[in-house]
Amino acid sequence: MRVVVNALSARLGGGQTYLKHLLSHLPAADDLDVLVFAPESLALPQDARIRRGKPRWPTSNPLLRSVWERLALPGILRRERADLLFCPGGLISTRPPPGCRTATMFRNMTPFDTRARASVPLGLQRIRLWMLEHLMLESMAKADLTIFISEFARGVIECRITLRQARTIPHGISPAFRTVGRPLARPAKLPPGDCLLYVSKFDSHKHQLEVVHGFSMLPRELQRRHPLVLIGEMDHASARLVLAARDGQCEPGTVHLLGPIPYAELPAFYAHASAFVFASSCENCPNILLEALGSGRPVLSSNVMPMPEFGGPSIEYFSPFDPADIARALRRVLDDPVHARAVGAAALQESLRYDWATSAARTWAELRRLVRGDHLGAAEPAPSARTS
Repeated sequence: MRVVVNALSARLGGGQTYLKHLLSHLPAADDLDVLVFAPESLALPQDARIRRGKPRWPTSNPLLRSVWERLALPGILRRERADLLFCPGGLISTRPPPGCRTATMFRNMTPFDTRARASVPLGLQRIRLWMLEHLMLESMAKADLTIFISEFARGVIECRITLRQARTIPHGISPAFRTVGRPLARPAKLPPGDCLLYVSKFDSHKHQLEVVHGFSMLPRELQRRHPLVLIGEMDHASARLVLAARDGQCEPGTVHLLGPIPYAELPAFYAHASAFVFASSCENCPNILLEALGSGRPVLSSNVMPMPEFGGPSIEYFSPFDPADIARALRRVLDDPVHARAVGAAALQESLRYDWATSAARTWAELRRLVRGDHLGAAEPAPSARTS
């Protein structure tokens, strides 16, 4: 099976994490030949069946990348005699030659979330989201197979367009984040004591500001015993608001903004947190929440879908729009060690449903079935939200 993967848009975290695990778990098939177009920053696994493709002109600019996909990629597919073009970034700008199937994924929820879009100032970024919404719908409608990573996201799209074929395959959890029982050294950047941890880039729909407001409502003694640690890129305007709220409302020295931390170092931060907070209101498959579940620490999560789809019924939920509800959830876990242990055990149990090897195996199996034509014309009904 000859597969061409167009992953040139995977320039940051989640997209590269997905590709790394997908390509690291190739099926044991001698006929598999995978040509990958991806940024140089993505290190490809050492496998004789994987080759790196290099466009003849720069593709970091989305416009230049689109031109390459329309003009150059069809010729590459013909020369490679490709059986399949796989575009995990969600956009298919290429007209494939006869006999070449197409598959894509739906990973970016932001263009389809009205609240998240409304938080973006009027201008080019808002126009970009509108264009992405229409281009992604067009790509999924014409793809031979669309892979979804949550049942929630699948429902959003299937209410809008008719798909030729759809499968739901959630992401997995890297073994590095399964830290229970592993003696990981405490990171020097963590403040002493039992820390609350929130890992996510700063953005309005990540609700770090509401989390800090909720934290400020806790008794001062509880703030001192469980300082709040925020990790993530701080280039969004909401970071300035968080700093102002910290300085004006919280007990001094109890809220720490560490900025970005290298991905490979994060498991140690998860392992030494007393509890983990995840307050996003716009996700597709929340990788950070999955990693928190794998740590076995008590997890307090946004109650906005699809978070309950992945967190299950037994972790602690709150409204990310309501600081008072965030404070309630924090107190329930921090004031009750028995409840905290139960929430941590529930998180660990839920994490067992998510594994990258399984996710990759299911993906490759569906791609092979697509090439063989096994399920063309035989639509799969969407499974329940608790089925992985």
